[in-house]
Order: sequence, then structure tokens, then C-alpha cells
Amino acid sequence: MVTSRDVARLAGVSQMTVSRVLRDSDKVAAPTREKVLAAMREAGYRPHAAARTMRTRRTATIGVVVADITNPFYPQLLEAVSTALEESGQRMVLWNGPDGTGALESLDEGTVDGLIFTTATGASPRLAEAVGRGEPVALLHRGLDELDCDQVTTDNVEGGRAVADYLVGTGHRRIGFLAGPEQPTTARHRERGFRERLAELGHPLDEALVAPGGFAHDVARSAMRGLLDRDDPPTAVFCANDLTALGAVDGAVSLGRNVPGNVWVVGYDDIALTAWDSYDLTTVRQPIAEMAHAAVALLLERVEDRELSPRKRVFPSELVVRGSTDRAPAP
Repeated sequence: MVTSRDVARLAGVSQMTVSRVLRDSDKVAAPTREKVLAAMREAGYRPHAAARTMRTRRTATIGVVVADITNPFYPQLLEAVSTALEESGQRMVLWNGPDGTGALESLDEGTVDGLIFTTATGASPRLAEAVGRGEPVALLHRGLDELDCDQVTTDNVEGGRAVADYLVGTGHRRIGFLAGPEQPTTARHRERGFRERLAELGHPLDEALVAPGGFAHDVARSAMRGLLDRDDPPTAVFCANDLTALGAVDGAVSLGRNVPGNVWVVGYDDIALTAWDSYDLTTVRQPIAEMAHAAVALLLERVEDRELSPRKRVFPSELVVRGSTDRAPAP
């Protein structure tokens, strides 16, 4: 096992100098610091985690909370977060649950330095209490206006508006909508943008063509079957997320309907399998990698300085046109 003494001998410096480099002390000149770091890389040295925790009062561990790991969107998001954390010298611990209670307890106990919530809702009083105490917490993907903390999201309202522009611009008037759950802000904001823009374009959403998609494949499949069984079915359906859209496609196929020949389907998120030939789904893309790096950067700054004012970063979304809408270009 390589020790700090081995690194010191290899770099030609004292063990105290190696310790100062590990503490990121400003008492080490830049050339010496680089020489020590090079020796660490050459020797394959890894600082002892427990000793580092005692020395810095930091665990170099960040907790990440999701509510439904079975949704294909979240493994992609977690991969991006994990990459960003690894690049910053941090480890990741994952909690899969509706309110992040275990993660918040770990934050209180000091076993993680901070938390990233990817599925926060206003129904979590313990999260609100942690934010109120100034704990290092960042929201990623799903923001909450009522929480005064660092947040990284996309402009879901504009994403919904873009879909409305696209469908109306390509001649659709019987437009359906498979809505998400009521609590998540992502679902509410996408629906709001979609509804508002349809009304502005003179084609308000027909409530008879609105059904719950529930961010769930089976719920969306059943809802889509209900819409298409109508005497006057929609010619296009916007779904609040991609998992809902995939359920909608399966619902159409189960009735012998062709997508896009009989009905167009649009999703939201651009998860990996939407580009598969079997689905070829038109969707709204979120820049997941950029969002993950931004959230990690904000949180690590917060870990070091809890007095920072809360920051919010909103990334633009992008309509990605594929075969589920006959690849018709946006007007």
C-alpha cells in the first residue's frame, strides 16, 4: 500500500509538504504542488478517506435522491451526476424514495457533505426544514419556487410552448394531452406552457382530449387507448414525459393504429431509447450533462460557503423531431 511517505520520497519533498498539498494549503508553491501531485499519480496514491474526513471535516461524499429509479430518465441523469462528481473528486451515495428521509438524516449525521434532489416536491417538510437551516442542498431537474436554495432546471414552460407551436404549425387541430402527476413542477410547467400557447394560437386544448398519463407506461397506455377509441380521436398527442409517450405509442399499436400514420406522439426528456428505431420518438431534449455539472458545481460551492445567496440556473430545451411525427420539420 502506497503511503504519503512514499510520495514524499518520490517527489523529493518532506512528508509535511505532502500533507499540506492534501489539505490544499496555500503555503505550498505551485511548482512544488504539481511535483507532489505528479508523484501521487505515478505511485497510484489514494488518500485515506477516514483520515481526510477527520482532517477536513468533509467526507467527499454527496447524496443524490430520486423517487423512481425505474423511470429510464433517472439512470441517465444519475450517470451524468456521477461523472460530474467523480471529476470533482467526490463519491456518490444514492437514495431511491419519495421524500429523501434517509438522505436528510445522513446530512444531519454528517455522513454526506450535501444532497442533490432530482425529484423534489412541495410535499416534503423535512426538505424545507433542511433548506431553512442553510444545509447544502441543490435541486436538479425539478425545481421548487417555494424553496430558497440552489436549483438547476430546464425551461419546461418554453418546452411545452415549443410543442404547441410545432403541432399547430404542422396542421393539427385535434390535439390530445397525456398529463403527468399534479405534484411535480416539471409536469405542471410543461402543461402550462402547452395550454397557454395553444390558446394564444387560437386552438385551446379540448378538455375531452386530456387524460392522465401519470409518468407511467401502463397508465399512459390505457389513457391513449381511451383517447383513440373516441369517435373523434386526436390526430396528435403530447405526453408530459417520454415514459408516458412510450406508453402512448404502445396503446396506439395495441389498437392497430399506426404512429405516425394515424396519430402523432410527442414526448419530453429525450431518454436514450426514444432514438431507437422501434420508437423513433419526437421529444423535447434536456441538456442533462450540462445540468448535472452545474448542479454539482453549485452544491460544492455551497458546501464550502453556506452564506452564498441561492442561485438558480435555467437551461434551454430543444425540440428533437423524429419519426413519431413523420419527421415533419418545425415551421
